[in-house]
Amino acid sequence: MPTYGYRCPAGDTFDLVRPMAEAGEPARCPDCGEPARRVFGGPALRSLDPAVRRALDAGARSADSPDVVTSLPGRSRRATPVTKDPRHARLPRP
Repeated sequence: MPTYGYRCPAGDTFDLVRPMAEAGEPARCPDCGEPARRVFGGPALRSLDPAVRRALDAGARSADSPDVVTSLPGRSRRATPVTKDPRHARLPRP
């Protein structure tokens, strides 16, 4: 079930785990009992692949001041495979 965040008029925040069908229904603050407004936050990204997480973090770090590139990236160390099939020689070239 999804977790929804709420904020009461006193400024206290709390989370409720509710079914999606009950997301729009009012919630009462567990501390003061006043009706609370639903607040929207970012999605839970903790289940991302670590490589995707690193890329997102690097993008966020460089959003205001991007890194300056001083040289071109190196070539791939893997050689381009060369085929020995004679049919490939008859294929059109770009």
